[in-house]
Amino acid sequence: MSGNLKILAMDESDCSRLLCATTHIGASNVNYQMEQYVYKRRSDGVNIINLGKTHEKLLLAARAIAAIENPSDVFVISSRPMGQRAVLKYARYTGATPIAGRFTPGAFTNQIQAAFREPRLLVVTDPMQDHQPVNEASYVNIPVIAFCNTDSPLRFVDIAIPCNNKSAHSVGLMWWMLAREVLRLRGTISRSVPWEEDVMPDLFFFRDAEEQDKEEARVEETVKNEAVTTEEPVKEEAVVEEVAGTAPLQQIAPAALTDGKANWVGENQDWAAQPTGTSENW
Repeated sequence: MSGNLKILAMDESDCSRLLCATTHIGASNVNYQMEQYVYKRRSDGVNIINLGKTHEKLLLAARAIAAIENPSDVFVISSRPMGQRAVLKYARYTGATPIAGRFTPGAFTNQIQAAFREPRLLVVTDPMQDHQPVNEASYVNIPVIAFCNTDSPLRFVDIAIPCNNKSAHSVGLMWWMLAREVLRLRGTISRSVPWEEDVMPDLFFFRDAEEQDKEEARVEETVKNEAVTTEEPVKEEAVVEEVAGTAPLQQIAPAALTDGKANWVGENQDWAAQPTGTSENW
């Protein structure tokens, strides 16, 4: 789909991102319709996906999405937790309608229920996991774009983007690249300005809640340790000042006690021995 145009060709940075995200690593099994996208088979039985064809199909899918006048008519679906964050971020930047999580059966065919929708285009993360919306789209003639691995079934899929849809980094990167290409075709962003300066691909990556909680707890622990190490010298200085301030009090204390004792002795004298006043004084 690039038409041998230099501006649409895959640059070195995109190729490095795809390789780092293991987008080229396929499954051990191959669907007969996905054989055209397999570059070769490794000695351990894992199939390698041709990234050149991945980029070409990505451009084709972006052109199909950009042709829809109303962006909200494009539905992006991911029932797997690995792609839900990417779907929500894609909808945030392109204006599409996200369906993250369980898909309600009959949402495209049953007009009675409240969740009935009529999309013009469907984009799914995994046609194997998202088989319900793909099947319903075939009943109402909705075109389907899907991120497909080497073992993914291509039934009712109109545009298949070959990639590794079992890796969180690969899925997030593919949604990020698709969103970037759609925005470029719409004229929202320029090709001369790197989009990663404003929106990083990390925002589309899946983050496990347990790992995130562990990371936050680890950060809090390091902050507490740093606070303790900074408070220890201050405590030592306070103890030295306190000891220095109590030294004069220890010197004054005996005299004060002596004076007090003398005063109490004077008060405890025999009052009966003192002369009493006569009536004449009255």
